[in-house]
Amino acid sequence: MLTQSSALLTGLPPVLNSQTRILILGSFPGAASLAAAQYYAHPRNQFWRLLSALFNEDFVTLHYAERLNRIAERHVGLWDVIAACERKGSLDTAIRQAQQTDFSILKKTYPAIHTIGFNGKTAGKAAPVFEAAGYRTCILPSSSPAHAQLSFAQKLVQWRQLLG
Repeated sequence: MLTQSSALLTGLPPVLNSQTRILILGSFPGAASLAAAQYYAHPRNQFWRLLSALFNEDFVTLHYAERLNRIAERHVGLWDVIAACERKGSLDTAIRQAQQTDFSILKKTYPAIHTIGFNGKTAGKAAPVFEAAGYRTCILPSSSPAHAQLSFAQKLVQWRQLLG
């Protein structure tokens, strides 16, 4: 009996520039984000609300391109720890055949980065590698709607680590 293998999904390109100081790493974009080609595109994902509260600026109502411009002004970048994988749905627990992102360019190309925030425990598994490279790291509660154990306010308290 033949089984059909899942297609390899490719993540989104990094959102970085030479002024990036804080890099937020997710695990891998969910289905809504991949379909929209936008980080944190699912309407129930709290990522943009969390950043709005952190920076006291409304990112939620902005068009995606403007969101990216505004976070760049705040010296924040986005990327994922997994570059490609197989997955049905959007849950991290469904990720198979993960191919890790090559972060070897960070120190040389983006030397202003000093803090790496990991959006969730799956992404946070990469923290020791970044700590060993000299970065300050923060493993943050996931902004995903699937991570409902903490309230928005409880998540925000922990997300404030990014700024301090």
